Amino acid sequence: MAALSGGRPSAAGSRIAVLGASGCVGRCVSAALAREGHEVLAVARRGGPSVADHVFAGLDVAAVPPAELARLLTRHRVRAVVNVTGGWGTTEEEMQYAHITLVERLLSALTQMAERPRLVHVGSIHEYGPVPEPRSIGEDLEPRPTTMYARTKLAGSELVLDGTRAGRVDGLVLRAVNVCGPRTTRASFLGSVVDRLRAASVSAPVTLRVADARRDFIDVRDLAEAVVLAVASPATARVVNIGRGEASAMRELVDLLVAASGLPPEALRVEDGPVASKGGGWTLADIRLAGELLGWKPRIALAEAMRATWETPAD
Repeated sequence: MAALSGGRPSAAGSRIAVLGASGCVGRCVSAALAREGHEVLAVARRGGPSVADHVFAGLDVAAVPPAELARLLTRHRVRAVVNVTGGWGTTEEEMQYAHITLVERLLSALTQMAERPRLVHVGSIHEYGPVPEPRSIGEDLEPRPTTMYARTKLAGSELVLDGTRAGRVDGLVLRAVNVCGPRTTRASFLGSVVDRLRAASVSAPVTLRVADARRDFIDVRDLAEAVVLAVASPATARVVNIGRGEASAMRELVDLLVAASGLPPEALRVEDGPVASKGGGWTLADIRLAGELLGWKPRIALAEAMRATWETPAD
């Protein structure tokens, strides 16, 4: 029977595989790992400038046989795997493929390796489901997701936890709140706002609909630092929430983006109205466990995060 890795890859020179390395979170996690002296195996369906600084493997993890993935990770002597893949699909099939099938194949690959790497799986705060204001979301809250996105993300996280409790893998799940900062995906609300603001002018003003909602947002660089700490942490078979621990009004975030853009007030009209969300209108993460287990806390202020969201848009 294959053995679990005997130690955490905390020393410089360890090879860490980042799945989803070309995305907003993946490229930031890869950069943070490299700064700590780790070698990064960047795994993504497509290459390009975002992964140019790392060893790259072009692979759709959900599509390849697990044995092929196991051979790749073994060949590169990978000591830990960080899964930051995810999909913003619109159908149940797309969500199942991105959040469940991929995790099933990843876990199968890890169990086929002679020395199984550490696994850090990044899930979502939306896995808990809607929470009434002003309740904070602790890891002991029983998940009751209501959207396709949240249900399938939860299923993937539970696969990791079940596999770890059964002794097949050494895994930890981070449930991250909404992400902002450099290269925020256009599929998100803030990413779409950036695109619309770039097209705005006094002669062609844009109208934004902003939900009367308050949500916890984390700069992707803070999330990346939490992942680095999780890779080396002795914590296993646990869920750890990663967020700012603050519920910010969506209107406040838009105002900060507008300030960063330098647009005159006449170029923008803001209206109240419902906005589609993968979760609920209120999110507030209890992040005390992240401090206790990982020694982590958020450091980047929202104003700085919104400035980076504006100045470094998605490719």
